[in-house]
Amino acid sequence: EVQLVESGGGLVQPGGSLRLSCAASGFTFSASVMHWVRQAPRKGLEWVSVISRFGGSTSYADSVKGRFTISRDNAKNTLYLQMNSLKPEDTAVYYCAKGQWSSRATSLTEFDSWGQGTQVTVSS
Repeated sequence: EVQLVESGGGLVQPGGSLRLSCAASGFTFSASVMHWVRQAPRKGLEWVSVISRFGGSTSYADSVKGRFTISRDNAKNTLYLQMNSLKPEDTAVYYCAKGQWSSRATSLTEFDSWGQGTQVTVSS
């Protein structure tokens, strides 16, 4: 059974940092392209970032470019998202997802699998 479990969310002040983790199991993590996507209250799904199987290629949404960094540790079957210079508009539930290489998404169902999400709230 494929499982993706996000952690690391929380409340942070504007300008602060958080590091999200996604623990993967039930599939060959190192053979999988992985994504981070987010959904803010009353808004649609927003694709955030993607990383290739061995981490050699990454891509980011313009809204997070230069502030967020996606990475992975295939030995630990874990995906990460380092988020710096956080803004109130980054407030959302963040999901990790397994899927094909792409730089857009409008629904979680476009991915093969996804986690339960972790809440990130940026507020003073």
